[in-house]
Amino acid sequence: MQKLVKSRSRTIGLPPGTLVHIGEKKRETTLITLIDYDEENFEQKSIDSRGLENLQNREAGIRWLNVEGLSDVNVLETVGRIFNLHPLILEDILNTDQRPRIDVNDDYIFICAKMLFYHKGAGEFEIDQVSFILGRNYVISISEKDTDVFEPVVKRLQQGMSRFRKLGADYLVYSLLDVIVDNYFAVLEVFGDQVETVEDEMVVRTSRQTLGTIHKLKRQILFLHKSVWPLREVLSFLERGESLLVQESTEIYIRDLYDHIVQVMDTTETLRDILSSMLDVYLSSSSNRMNEIMKVLTIISTVFMPLSFIVGVYGMNLKNMPELNWPWMYPVLWMIMLGISLFMLMYFKRKKWW
Repeated sequence: MQKLVKSRSRTIGLPPGTLVHIGEKKRETTLITLIDYDEENFEQKSIDSRGLENLQNREAGIRWLNVEGLSDVNVLETVGRIFNLHPLILEDILNTDQRPRIDVNDDYIFICAKMLFYHKGAGEFEIDQVSFILGRNYVISISEKDTDVFEPVVKRLQQGMSRFRKLGADYLVYSLLDVIVDNYFAVLEVFGDQVETVEDEMVVRTSRQTLGTIHKLKRQILFLHKSVWPLREVLSFLERGESLLVQESTEIYIRDLYDHIVQVMDTTETLRDILSSMLDVYLSSSSNRMNEIMKVLTIISTVFMPLSFIVGVYGMNLKNMPELNWPWMYPVLWMIMLGISLFMLMYFKRKKWW
């Protein structure tokens, strides 16, 4: 998993709005995809920074500018200049440890969300920041690296008779957020399978490796909670319709997406409770196993206490011990000690101490 707090040392002493990328560089080059569409037309193309400079304003239709990679700060600066974005918004986009939030301006809405991935080979979850700028007839999506998560949205736009094209830019942002939330469910499904596997292992046998797995899963669920919980506030604001950029027809979709987020939160809290109970079970099992070991050792020590006393008495080598001269003394002493041991073991068994 990623670090909870990324290094900010490069921003110390810099004025607000200074564009510095904070976080891991996940893509060496920046990929820019431009999609223009309306009810009848659809056009998709890749552009570079020079093509970005030559963008012309559209009078009709919707424009979607998808930027993948934050390594080239100049690209983000150009986007901010073309669409008249505040420098603090650009700074927040480059700061990849932002919590999901929403910032409303007169001309656009800034939305910051977290996208979750699961790397099957490494067995790790990864969190990437995705930023959205919602304008009157445009949407800008900026992610840390290239991903095919938004590919279903592109395919829906490519369909000639798609109802998608008749709706506004706010519906496009809803669709992109919906894909992100749907990906949460996919990640939680993998996470739930891992929790069930650990539960099955604990039924058979607990080990130190099990404890390490539980701690790892608890840390990952905290990352999930940190990434998903604030998005509920973002959707709650969009659902209330306090901005003219969000149409009333889109609010019902956002309300449905809000319900999905609540379901995700319920699942994460359930998994967190399960992991906490599993940790308690592990600690209790370890304590019980230690108690069993101590009980066996205590029984052995108790059995040998009278035997040690007898051996100690006859090991004093005193002269006035007449039974030492009796020829049957040695076997009788063994019988006495064996009798005492058997009696004590039977007594412990009867008391169910053993």
